[in-house]
Amino acid sequence: MAWAHGWLGLIAGWILFTMFLTGTSAYFRPEITQWMQPEIRAQSATPAQAAASAIRHLSRIGPDDLQWYIYLPDERTIATRVFRIPAKPDPRARGGEFDLDPVSGAPLIARETRGGEHFYRFHFQLQLPHPWGRWLAGLCAMAMLGAIISGVITHKRIFADFFTLRWNKGQRSWLDAHNVSAVFGLPYHAMITYTGLITLITMYMPWPVVMNYPKPAQFLQTAYGTPEDVPASGLRRPLVAIAPLIADAERRLGGPATRVIVQNPGDAAARVSIALAKRGAISARTPTVTYEGATGRFVSRSGDPASAIETAGVMLGLHVAQYAGIALRWAYFVLGLTGTAMVGTGLLLWTAKRRKPGAAPFFGLRLAERLNIAVIAAFPTGMAAYLLANRLIPADMAARADMEVSAMFWTWGLLALAQLGLPARRAWTMVFGLAAAAWAAIPLVNALTTTRWLIPALLDGDHLFAAFDLACLAIGIGFAVAARVSARPAARTPRRTRHPLEPAHA
Repeated sequence: MAWAHGWLGLIAGWILFTMFLTGTSAYFRPEITQWMQPEIRAQSATPAQAAASAIRHLSRIGPDDLQWYIYLPDERTIATRVFRIPAKPDPRARGGEFDLDPVSGAPLIARETRGGEHFYRFHFQLQLPHPWGRWLAGLCAMAMLGAIISGVITHKRIFADFFTLRWNKGQRSWLDAHNVSAVFGLPYHAMITYTGLITLITMYMPWPVVMNYPKPAQFLQTAYGTPEDVPASGLRRPLVAIAPLIADAERRLGGPATRVIVQNPGDAAARVSIALAKRGAISARTPTVTYEGATGRFVSRSGDPASAIETAGVMLGLHVAQYAGIALRWAYFVLGLTGTAMVGTGLLLWTAKRRKPGAAPFFGLRLAERLNIAVIAAFPTGMAAYLLANRLIPADMAARADMEVSAMFWTWGLLALAQLGLPARRAWTMVFGLAAAAWAAIPLVNALTTTRWLIPALLDGDHLFAAFDLACLAIGIGFAVAARVSARPAARTPRRTRHPLEPAHA
């Protein structure tokens, strides 16, 4: 079990570190997106008001569209996000996904960016083509689950080691840090790993669905109660007012409307499906109510999901934490950081245990050391470069969203290569120092390029922008401390008895 724990953690550890770090940041992905679009100062609106203004705008620009998706604002999002599927591609028309003012329905003019969605998508797709990124993330999650189980089995002093953290003791300090970060968030680590696997289980194990449902839409309709696709009749009919439909749907299901889907808008066979969030529910599965778009007549509502579907919805809700309030979301964030620290300290412990004083490091040790620097120190620097690029790239430049993402990967890759030319200890110090400078520079660059920086944000009560600047400063200080610690001479590890987690040959 100790052997399995060490090798499962090592082989998947570098990818798991990036998955944990980006997944942890994704708990605040709507807030990150707001910060990356400082031009947007939309007013708040009710779901009915936001839906009505969005439909008015879509009816003007896409009366012949096949389908509209309208994602309504809530307490964490300030814009109405819409996605339209036109009947015929028109390069002159504004298509795809864009944001609308929830009150007026006018398009919001803001810099193009992927915002916090980029970190969220990287967390489970790893910037690889579908489905390979998700498959690789799933394999790493399976390795993580195996490492957690084997770590618990082999850890005889699990509670005693939770209260043991010795500083400046070399290998022993890394072992203590690994134990404390692992035990502190153990229930969270097990939950987040298992629920992450269950979230994509129909992709990892598709055979039951494929054997029983010739078309994927049939499975979705049976399992989740999604409305059937209705072909257009060819007769033009205007849509009824959406506000009464939303009021009726909220009365039927007892929750706020979160999403509106309009099939065949402007046709006599139009359908309007309204999804609602259950108040206080952990499950991420949202029930829907469907109406005839031309008459407003009630058609159907999704039935109560079967036990397996409801269980899967609860697991998805636990994983993404959309149900969580601000306090619980910060708890998720802190626990996510402990998971990142657990993986990082485990990687560092693997190299510390195999580094012999006075002996030349073998190839595997040198490779692991350099990969540790490239991931633990250089990857967070790339994340900071992504945020800096959002402020430094001109706001009206075309394809700037892709340029922001490229800035992250170019920074990460160049630092991973540059550190190869330095001794390992000096490389740690250099990359940690660059990470500290990059994160500390974000509030400064924000102040030079926008009016929503720390001082004005505090005076205006703009808590999100003030908190973002303060968080970046705190992260920069943390990396500065790491750079200073890494510059100190290596501590000599005193003789000690073998820990139960260590194999006999370590």
